[in-house]
Amino acid sequence: MNRGLFALTLGLAAAPVHAAMPTGLTLMKEVTGSGGASYSLDVQTLLVITGLAFLPGILLLMTGFTRIIIVLSVMRQAMGLQTTPPNMVLSALALALSVFVMRGVIQQEQTLAIDPYLAGQISFNQAVAAAKGPEQNFMLAQTRKAPLHLFVDLSGGHYATPKDVPMTVLVPAFATSELETAFQISFLIYVPFVLIDLAVASVLMSLGMIMVSPTLISLPLKLLMFVSIHGWVLVLGTLANSFVLPP
Repeated sequence: MNRGLFALTLGLAAAPVHAAMPTGLTLMKEVTGSGGASYSLDVQTLLVITGLAFLPGILLLMTGFTRIIIVLSVMRQAMGLQTTPPNMVLSALALALSVFVMRGVIQQEQTLAIDPYLAGQISFNQAVAAAKGPEQNFMLAQTRKAPLHLFVDLSGGHYATPKDVPMTVLVPAFATSELETAFQISFLIYVPFVLIDLAVASVLMSLGMIMVSPTLISLPLKLLMFVSIHGWVLVLGTLANSFVLPP
C-alpha cells in the first residue's frame, strides 16, 4: 500500500457510477488488448474500501506526520504543559502541516494518476503504479543512508539505485529516519526550556525557598519567552523546512 492509493481513494469517491453497472460484487478480471489484466470496477471499489483501513498506518509510516507530532509533543512536555494544547489540537495541527509539506506530492499524484484515471486514459493498475512514484521520491529524500542500508542488508537484496528499493524495505527505513530526525529536532527545542528550569531552581535555592516548586515560577517565564519570540512560528517553520522536497 502507498499514499498514492489514498489519493486514488479521494478521486474514486468523486467518480460517478455508471447506471448500467450491476449492483452486485463482481470478482473478475478483464483481459486487456495488450495481454494484461485489470480488475473490474466493483473489485477496484472493494480494494479502495479495504485500503481505508490502512490509512492510519499510511499516515504514520509514509508521511511527515510522525516527525511533526513527536516534535510538538516533546515541545509541550518541555514547557511543562501536560494537556495544553490537547492531543486533538496537536494531531490536527500535525495533519495540516503534513498536508502542507506534501502538497507537491499530492499534486503530482493527482496529475499523474487521479486525473488520467478519472478521464479513462489509464487503468486502475496503471494509476496505482503512477501514484507510487511521487511518494517514493519523497520518502527517499527524507531517508538516511544508515537505516536504508540496514533494512536492505536485512532483506538480503541487492539494488542498483535507491529507486530500485521496494516499498517493503523503504517504508521501515523511512520511518526509522523520521524518528531519528524528530528526536534531533526535539533535543534542540528542549534545551532552552531546561536552562530556564535550572536557572529558576538555582535562584530559588539561593534564596532559601526550597519549599517553592521551581515549575510554579518557570512555567510563566517559559510561556512568556515562547510567546515573545513567536515560538509557534519558529517551531512550525523549522519543521516545514526540515523536509527535503524532491525536485
